[in-house]
Amino acid sequence: MDSHHIEDKQLRGISLEAILEKRRLDQAMNMKEFAVCAGICYSAARRFFRLDGFPVISGMVFWQDFVKWRNSHIGPAVKADDVSTLRTNGTANYASLPPRASRILLES
Repeated sequence: MDSHHIEDKQLRGISLEAILEKRRLDQAMNMKEFAVCAGICYSAARRFFRLDGFPVISGMVFWQDFVKWRNSHIGPAVKADDVSTLRTNGTANYASLPPRASRILLES
C-alpha cells in the first residue's frame, strides 16, 4: 500500500481493492477515492478537483475522464515499446518524457 495512503488521515479506511473495482467498472469516484486510485495525497487531489477544466461532476470523477484530461495536458503515458527503443538506441534524452517515466528510466 502507498505510504501516502497510510500517513494521510483523510484517506484512512479507504479500500484500495474497492477503488480498483470501481475503476474497472468505470464508476465515478469521490475525491478521497480518486486520491487513493491515483496514488496521491488528499491535498493534491483537492488541487486537481479545483482546476479549471478538470472533469469533476458534482464532486465525482470517472477515471477514464481523468486519463483523457491528463493526456490532453501532459501527453500520453510512455509505452513499453518507447522505453525499449530508448534503451536499444542508447538515447539519453529523457527530458522529452514525463517526469515519472524519466525517473523510472534513470533508476533502471
